[in-house]
Amino acid sequence: MAEKTRWVVDPTHSEIQFKVKHLMITTVTGYFRNYNLEVETEGDDFTKASRIEFTADVDSISTNNEQRDTHLKSADFFNAEEHGQLKFVGRTYEPSGSGYKLTGDLTIRGVTKTVSVNVEQAGIVVDPYGQTKAGFTVEGKVSRKEFGLTWDAVTEAGQVVVSDEIRVHCELQLVKQTS
Repeated sequence: MAEKTRWVVDPTHSEIQFKVKHLMITTVTGYFRNYNLEVETEGDDFTKASRIEFTADVDSISTNNEQRDTHLKSADFFNAEEHGQLKFVGRTYEPSGSGYKLTGDLTIRGVTKTVSVNVEQAGIVVDPYGQTKAGFTVEGKVSRKEFGLTWDAVTEAGQVVVSDEIRVHCELQLVKQTS
């Protein structure tokens, strides 16, 4: 059996992004500025991950609009006062098409649902400072209403203000930890 390897996210070379349709005609992009990701693998084989754990601080949400961010943190959406973090715990990471499928439990506002996301594993390299790094692109979709983010508004013309579907896009660089 290969030795256990611990990987942690390099936040200076990673980003957690989400996109939502506004009025069904434009897309608004948001980010989580504070987050953590830890992965434990056998050697460098991510398909043999024994632990994949991601958390994001709801208070760190940013859509480049303070008023909208405050609304997202309120009880209408994430309810940051009672639910300060969202969490994803990976269960399986397996080949799928030309990439991988990561399936696990996502918890938002105290509601946990199983979700799957597509992962492109870009490779493992040693940087100029001797650190081993692994790169990933993660993409998926979630229904905000399934997690209790049910705030809705409709314009006078009957247009939905915020879509139910949230697209998630993450660029992740993990750093191999030496014992």
